[in-house]
Amino acid sequence: MVDVPLSMKAITLDLLRDARETVRTSPLGVINTPMIPWCQTTLPLNIPCNIHIKLENMQRTGSFKIRGVANQFARRPKGAHFVTMSAGNYGKSFAYASKHYGSKGKVVMPETALVSRSTLIQNFGCEVERVPTTCLMNVVNRCVQEENMTFLHSYDDLDLIAGHASLGFEVLEVMPQPDVVVVCCGGGGLLAGVAAAIKLAGCEKTRIYGVEPEGACTMYKSFIEKKPIGMDSKSIASGLAPPFAGTLPYELCQRYVEEIVLVSDEEIKAAVSTLYRAGLLVEPSGSAAFAAIANDRIPDIAGRNVVVILSGGNIGKDELTNFPD
Repeated sequence: MVDVPLSMKAITLDLLRDARETVRTSPLGVINTPMIPWCQTTLPLNIPCNIHIKLENMQRTGSFKIRGVANQFARRPKGAHFVTMSAGNYGKSFAYASKHYGSKGKVVMPETALVSRSTLIQNFGCEVERVPTTCLMNVVNRCVQEENMTFLHSYDDLDLIAGHASLGFEVLEVMPQPDVVVVCCGGGGLLAGVAAAIKLAGCEKTRIYGVEPEGACTMYKSFIEKKPIGMDSKSIASGLAPPFAGTLPYELCQRYVEEIVLVSDEEIKAAVSTLYRAGLLVEPSGSAAFAAIANDRIPDIAGRNVVVILSGGNIGKDELTNFPD
């Protein structure tokens, strides 16, 4: 009999459904985003299968991150002083929630993050500190120890993962028995939440795949090493390039995820351009799952019911000039 870590025992269907209701009724205004058939778009498709696209690029604050943030803030004391680390999307949702709840907030960002993301977070009233990626946790720890801040993790947190699971339940409302679900993976919070929701809801035969950039494949390497590991992550998809894989996400992904597949930065760039030509504004991190489908990384999908999650759309017009026509 395989031992189940105590942290995973806390993940139950009732807990995820409770979080889903918290997210649905959140004063932050989380959206039940559209899920549309691929055939209703002008996107090319070389494999005969029934693909649906979940448009989290249309979510409030521009990405799925607001789901987890809504559940985190609902279960924390109002008016507290929080600190987090983020390359942009979680920080944006965190700052938005901090402003709504009247909390003080600080976002520690990697130096590689776009300055425009830092400015956006500051405009919501949060302090920003930019540091080398390898120093992110050191700075967070300093804020906790010296300034008495409360750390909200951007991907390795039970409340956050449970909030992200709401996306999985929404998928099942449209497609009750998907054969395959494809989700981007950075630290693993979204992948873990979606996978747990779908599997615990009874879809035991559904194959769930995570997609990472080749240069930021912490979860892929964690699967090989059989423990969560870190690496010096580098990718155009900065939101999928955390310094390490989350411990709880790793445990959940090990249990519920079929496989982690990799895509190159060039494939991600091409995916952004293809989606844009089809009228869908999706950032590099949000395009990884689509890139995996477009480049035949997901096995045995012919004739299957497939869901692809476009996880975010926070990309500026200045950034789009870096992508091929």
